Amino acid sequence: MKILVTGTHLTPAIAVIDQLKKMQPDAKIIYIGRKSTMEGFRGESVESNILPVMEVKYRTITTGRLQRSFSIYTIPSLLKIPIGIIQALYIIISERVDVILSFGGYVATPVVFIGWLFSMPIIVHEQTLVSGLANRISSLFADKIALSFGKGREDGCVINTGNPIRGEILQPVKKLPAEFSTFFKKAKTDKLPVILVMGGNQGSHIINATLEQILSELTKIAYVIHVSGNNQFADFERLEKLRGLRYIVKKWIGKEIGKVLSNADLIVSRAGANTLTELAFLGKPTLTIPLQLFFQNEQMKNAMFFGKVGLVKILPQSKLSGESLLENIKAMIKDLERLTLKAHQAKKVINKDAAQRLALETILLAQRN
Repeated sequence: MKILVTGTHLTPAIAVIDQLKKMQPDAKIIYIGRKSTMEGFRGESVESNILPVMEVKYRTITTGRLQRSFSIYTIPSLLKIPIGIIQALYIIISERVDVILSFGGYVATPVVFIGWLFSMPIIVHEQTLVSGLANRISSLFADKIALSFGKGREDGCVINTGNPIRGEILQPVKKLPAEFSTFFKKAKTDKLPVILVMGGNQGSHIINATLEQILSELTKIAYVIHVSGNNQFADFERLEKLRGLRYIVKKWIGKEIGKVLSNADLIVSRAGANTLTELAFLGKPTLTIPLQLFFQNEQMKNAMFFGKVGLVKILPQSKLSGESLLENIKAMIKDLERLTLKAHQAKKVINKDAAQRLALETILLAQRN
């Protein structure tokens, strides 16, 4: 059996790929993704580094996205769409896959469309409370649509699987690398909280820059682990020079991410559904800064949903500054015990078996075909 996985939402994809390997050990898995993290930047994407290590055949296409505002990338992006369709056509013909599993994003749309033209079974997974534009288009060609937060009745086409959680989160590694282990021990000795700051797979330039403004003040009251991502602003290269006793910066964190999250006391992050799902499972109080101008204000709706179940406090990006960020973090540290108890209640909205359910549905769809 050959299973083609595609999309730009990496964390649920990794979770399901792990389950597919367990359920179907002889299956060959191909992943179609992107070369770089964003348009106009040649830095390697996270998935291009992680998936080959997982022994997944990684292939890329160059395609564009439908943009809701005009920029210098709008026309070049539109011109790339036919290129992506042709490349997807070539890969699908040459690989002869049995089923396509899409995790959304602009990379997935041409793959799903070509798969539909060749009558291949397709399952599309929606991670968020609000379906993105790419997934709305892809869903038109899908045999099954899997929802993360669906409460409606399943009808054969629409199924409620939940949002897959990575194995690194469900079963964290037992031992941390020396750098992290020493860092947490020092924080415990000094009786200071550990704050993990991250901006999603691509990182967030505005969060990185704002954190930089308050770093000297913040490290007086906490130890800080910072996942900067890899971007055209060279944030990591600049921030790495500020490494110190109470500050670590990484482009991204690998298999030890579950253990790092488990040991952290407070999280500062964007409001992506995958991130908040994992933090809810771990019961980690989170200061979230939703990404603005996303389709239908997707991240704000995610944040509001998880805010109601006790996981997050929202700091709108429009109000983000060094002063507001520091003020909010200090307030949460003072109330950390109560916030942690509330955050643990959020676990009730998470289905920890989502990856198994989605992997099983993918295999059954391929076998039915």
